[in-house]
Amino acid sequence: MSTLPSALVAVQVALVGAIRSAIRSGSARIRDERGQATAEYALVLLGAAAIALLLAAWAAKSGKVGQLFDAVVDQLIGEVG
Repeated sequence: MSTLPSALVAVQVALVGAIRSAIRSGSARIRDERGQATAEYALVLLGAAAIALLLAAWAAKSGKVGQLFDAVVDQLIGEVG
């Protein structure tokens, strides 16, 4: 009769240990995925910045920025005057 309660206690201890282990590994996975999302976000920002720099370099070389600025100023002067 004393072996049954001790066997139940052993099973309970084993189950609690397995549950704790699963919870720890699950929370570690969540932290890893958060880090992965942060890294992906950083890569997207770097890609967007690279495209913006290429666009700015093209606009500076072609003189389109100056033309756009002149057109905006001319239109503002036309509206005021």
